[in-house]
Order: sequence, then structure tokens, then C-alpha cells
Amino acid sequence: MSELSVLDLQNLRHLIGGYDTSHCKMTEYANMTEDAEIKKLFQDAADSAMKNKQELMRFL
Repeated sequence: MSELSVLDLQNLRHLIGGYDTSHCKMTEYANMTEDAEIKKLFQDAADSAMKNKQELMRFL
């Protein structure tokens, strides 16, 4: 794998931080609702954000 530039690292940091924030928010929203369908929707979104974050972390 080639070396990452400073700009690439900054972009990765920004994307990873965004996915982390999304994961936290979606998890909190899932915990706040009592409706099973909405809870699943938020939990699926949280899981997707975590998966994307973990995939981006592999570049570091």
C-alpha cells in the first residue's frame, strides 16, 4: 500500500469522526424509542456507521 498524504489523513480523520458521531447518535436514538420498527431502523444505521468506520480505520 502506498503512503498516505497529510490531506488523505485529514480526510480519513474527518470521515472516521463523522461515522463515529453517527454511530453514537443512532445508538442513542434506538435506545430512546419504544417502537420496534424504528428501533431496528436506528440500530441498522448505527451498525452501518460502525462498519464504515472500521473499514476506514484499516487505512491507518
